[in-house]
Amino acid sequence: MSLKTLTTGLTAASLIGFGAAQAEGLPDTMTWTAYDVGSQGHSEASAIADAFGRAYNTRVRIQPAGSAIGRLQPLLGGRADYAYLATESFFASEGTYDFAERRWGPQDLRAVAGRPSTFGVPTAADADIHNLEDLRGKRVAYVAGNPSVNVKCDAILAFGGLTSEDVEVVMFPTHGAAMGSLAQNRADAACTTTTASQLYELEESSRGIRWVDIPADDSSGWERMNQVAPVFQPFEETIGAGLSEESPANMLAYRYPIIVSMAERSDDEVYAFVKALDETYGLYKDATSAIHRWSIEDSGVPPIDIPFHPGAVRYMEDKGIWTDEMQAWNEARLDRLEMLKTAWDEVLAEGEGLDEDAFAARWEERRQAVLAEFR
Repeated sequence: MSLKTLTTGLTAASLIGFGAAQAEGLPDTMTWTAYDVGSQGHSEASAIADAFGRAYNTRVRIQPAGSAIGRLQPLLGGRADYAYLATESFFASEGTYDFAERRWGPQDLRAVAGRPSTFGVPTAADADIHNLEDLRGKRVAYVAGNPSVNVKCDAILAFGGLTSEDVEVVMFPTHGAAMGSLAQNRADAACTTTTASQLYELEESSRGIRWVDIPADDSSGWERMNQVAPVFQPFEETIGAGLSEESPANMLAYRYPIIVSMAERSDDEVYAFVKALDETYGLYKDATSAIHRWSIEDSGVPPIDIPFHPGAVRYMEDKGIWTDEMQAWNEARLDRLEMLKTAWDEVLAEGEGLDEDAFAARWEERRQAVLAEFR
């Protein structure tokens, strides 16, 4: 269903209990950043903004950006209240990739909520790849300059006890080119979400499609995966190319989009935001094929890329959803972030005279040492 259909199709019955009045604690105007127009993140942000407007008269301006820096800079500078992000929220909290430069480092970000999104390894069926070990020596498509995709691919290989050196990495200039490479017989496997248009083309091609199994009960594999990035969980997916209720696949779930705020944002405001997200769910849950996964029981709990905001935790506690195990996860994630921030300040002082490449190398060495101690 399109956003236009959602907007025009709402009836008076849909608004019972909302009253189109300002929600207590929710700002009457907000600015959000999101991925570019046409992306899943922008579409879902638009649907949620529409629901907030209809239910609470809240006016939301969505600022699209095609880069991680473009989405985060307004949030960090106070020009945006919330950002709809993906794995760049993890990179920003860790001080890696774009955020390893002196002007960045680990950022004090907090999760408000984040929808589970699936990610796996589609393969050409004729490549005879049935499990992760079968990827050894095969051509695996990576995307140049796209750490969000590549780090997940590295994590999946780690699950299977492999690294990128155990496969033939084929680097493509864009995500679309990497996904299209399977049907073109330029690669045997890729790493992506399940609904990329090129995968439907692969399914209909002479090569066919098969998803590599990532078993939910392989605890050692999940431990290896989460050492790469501690943000993944098992998920059985039925939506996407080559998938159905009758033919599901085990893969990983990560969070996209993640609604992100700065740590200092008011607890009461974030509480009101999550409450509004929950209470307007019925107004936006059919706007896209996967937006129903914003149900608060799924989107308001860990694991996720960054620590949850205290206001979000308080709402989940009031709903009776937040557990002691979730609290322990959140505290550990906060400890990890604080340790990295402390280490960053030390490296900034130590590396004052280093050039950018030497500084980045010094920081990554220190970051790995901190994480080894943390584990």
